[in-house]
Amino acid sequence: MPTIFTHAAVPLLLGAALGRRRISHRLLSAGAIAAVLPDADVLGFRFGIAYADAFGHRGAGHSITFALLVALLAAALHKPLRTSARNAFFFVGLAAISHPLLDALTNGGLGVSLSWPLSDHRFFFPWRPIEVSPIGARFFSVRGWWAIRSELLWVWLPSAAMALLLWRWRVRAEQGASQPA
Repeated sequence: MPTIFTHAAVPLLLGAALGRRRISHRLLSAGAIAAVLPDADVLGFRFGIAYADAFGHRGAGHSITFALLVALLAAALHKPLRTSARNAFFFVGLAAISHPLLDALTNGGLGVSLSWPLSDHRFFFPWRPIEVSPIGARFFSVRGWWAIRSELLWVWLPSAAMALLLWRWRVRAEQGASQPA
């Protein structure tokens, strides 16, 4: 898995690119939480839930179904998030689904259960350039450093470039809209 920092980077950079008028601070926070929430499944290890179980790491919480449920919850809570139900659904849903998609790009683990509850099959993308991040205290090791370097190259850099392009597009669109006819 990429680190929780990298999972949160996707909605944070997207929110920064789209601006405060479109993405409130509360919605941005909800997106960051949604992006890291699937990894709460590691708590299952303490309760004897095996990695490969349906509710194990990268299991049900890494599914499209889970992302849709999180998006629906955000839509229901759109008023406290200071946005429309549609914006909450799409922004938080995108943040939530980004997590298993990034995990499917890593070179370790058992894959992600994208299609749960229809199937327990775990998927990886054919191309897996991201070094898998060690779980727990092993994160603070040489292997953890290699994972961070890999994430900077394969996630942060492209996300920042995309955010910059979106930001530039938004600024130009706003400048064009403010020009007198």
